Amino acid sequence: MLKGRSAVVTGSTSGIGLAIARALAKDGANVMLNGFGDAAEIEAARKGIEDEFGVRALYRHADLSDGQAAHDLVTAAEAELGSVDILVNNAGIQHTAPIQDFPAEKWDAIIAVNLSSCFHTMRAAIPGMQKRNWGRIINTASVHGLVASKDKAAYVAAKHGLVGMTKVVALENAQSHITCNAICPGWTRTPLIQAQIDARAETFGGDEDAGIRDLLSEKQPSQRFVMPENLAAMCVFLCSEAADGITGVSLPMDGGWTAQ
Repeated sequence: MLKGRSAVVTGSTSGIGLAIARALAKDGANVMLNGFGDAAEIEAARKGIEDEFGVRALYRHADLSDGQAAHDLVTAAEAELGSVDILVNNAGIQHTAPIQDFPAEKWDAIIAVNLSSCFHTMRAAIPGMQKRNWGRIINTASVHGLVASKDKAAYVAAKHGLVGMTKVVALENAQSHITCNAICPGWTRTPLIQAQIDARAETFGGDEDAGIRDLLSEKQPSQRFVMPENLAAMCVFLCSEAADGITGVSLPMDGGWTAQ
């Protein structure tokens, strides 16, 4: 379905982003990976995508807290892959603390990576999409783009902002075949929430399973993690022709979290 298309997926060297990149590649898209991690592991993931799916897979390191680097990630993908037809803004960082104790530098970093980088990548990608009259933008906004939790002022502010920006971009391109949507995952087992699992496990004498149960029981009625592969499948659907009329929406994949 996506043969001949090219995608940029930020934060795609592990977790949700890598699952999304692999799913897009499986459907025929060339992909530009981005993120941090061990160089050998990143190269193995990149080469694995090429070998398994027969597409081009590239990697570019870009510090997304730097707006110019975020912009250049997209322009580099356009130069090397010929176009950026699909943009998935998935990269994110987290820090938790009550607002009076929240370090200002953590606020700045979270807003830069989780919100401002999405502005810069979309600003870079949309002109080419408009020229071709086709594009798919998917922003990983998190359930925290729809509801709040304590101790997450920066993350919630960034994700709420991303939901709003998603709507604006959708409206600005509504008369074209360019869509812009947000997916809003609940608890997903990724490195981003491992620190929260570890903190809860400490209250149960280091029992990680107990920490996981405690985490899920607080918010997620399904009592199980959302799987990265499920989120990836949703992204592939949003890139399909069947989803051409879906734009400006925020799709919870949260095990019932926001139904409460």
